[in-house]
Amino acid sequence: MAGHIQDRWYKTENGPDGKSRRVKTDRYGSGMRYRARYIGPDGTEKSKSFPDKQKRLADKWLAEIEADMSRGQYIDPAAGRITFREYGEKWLASLTTDVTTRSSVEVQIRKHAFPYLGPRPLDSFRPEHIRDWLSELEQVLPVSSYRRVIFASVSAVLAAAVDDELLAKNPCKARTVRAPAPVPPRVRPWTPERLFAVRAALPKRYQAMADAGGGLGLRQGEIFGLPDDPDDFRGDWLRVANQVKVANGHLVFGPPKREKERDVPLPRRIAQVLREHREAFPPVDVTLPWLKPDGPLVTKRLLFSLPGGGAVRRTDFNTRVWKFALVQAGVIPEPRPGERHQAAREHGMHALRHFYASVLLDSGENIKALSTYLGHGDPGFTLRVYTHLMPSSHERALRAVDDVYRAADPAADGPQTAQEG
Repeated sequence: MAGHIQDRWYKTENGPDGKSRRVKTDRYGSGMRYRARYIGPDGTEKSKSFPDKQKRLADKWLAEIEADMSRGQYIDPAAGRITFREYGEKWLASLTTDVTTRSSVEVQIRKHAFPYLGPRPLDSFRPEHIRDWLSELEQVLPVSSYRRVIFASVSAVLAAAVDDELLAKNPCKARTVRAPAPVPPRVRPWTPERLFAVRAALPKRYQAMADAGGGLGLRQGEIFGLPDDPDDFRGDWLRVANQVKVANGHLVFGPPKREKERDVPLPRRIAQVLREHREAFPPVDVTLPWLKPDGPLVTKRLLFSLPGGGAVRRTDFNTRVWKFALVQAGVIPEPRPGERHQAAREHGMHALRHFYASVLLDSGENIKALSTYLGHGDPGFTLRVYTHLMPSSHERALRAVDDVYRAADPAADGPQTAQEG
């Protein structure tokens, strides 16, 4: 046995005759009667108290402690009483990802996990608690893909608690807990007519942004951080090496997503548009910290800037410029007085990248090359997102067979019925 049970209502002492006997203590009849005591792996004494008539529970608890020690699955009860919120705060503070990702994870945990799971001690977590939380989350967030991201963040917190020996198992990994189903995005690319209508509705200062997205496949932050070209945009390639993004509410420079610098083909027409933009709106020097608000200051000569100088901020541009252009182009309705513009996630600037991808695939570009141009980490991801835009194998098969028979017999419309033998 890993310890023993102390009965705090009685004690043993020697009587006048020298024989030991049980006598009531000063605590008799009040408070917890039994205290299960044992020495933990760290050499310190641990204990848990139980009320009167629950000695069997105390014995059972002590036996489970001994079994956990022998299996190497022991969790210090005191450590396990740390709440999800307390441990989650420490976990968030220790994140080493980039500032933008860390900010996103903090929002997920603080807004959608702490309010429901925060007060629960780590050692009390069971799969049912995760199932209940996911059910509550579904009522608030109908979008399965976002719930899946939040679930992954909560699972990461609990996995770290297991590694730190504060929790025996991660309840998110239980067989009865199902992560929100992934919803493959069904991209519906813009038509050229829509692209040029939105472009025309943008202020002249920002019209070339539509070309940088639709003609080069750049992300929004990469467009905002596009530097002036010392070669006057006359080469065949454009280097994508940085972006402007928001970190903890502050604008910063940073590398492209996943730190993947890349070269993208620079079509002559797009190069001409960028040169014309530069003539109308000369580039300006912009100084921002690198990666995080307190990072080293970096100065870059940006092609796109605010009318008074300075880098373009994503949120301001989206609400004050982009959505107004979407209304003028008939993409989203004009809001009623006092109301905000309609949420336009599928019509954000990312739609320009989808347009770019659809044009290249339609022209016969292969997935691997497209993945490189878009800066994706895995061609498989590019394939999953855009496979429905590729010419179907059915169409290619029909065309291939027809071409073979047409070459063999140009006068025939197709294979003739075989003669009976």
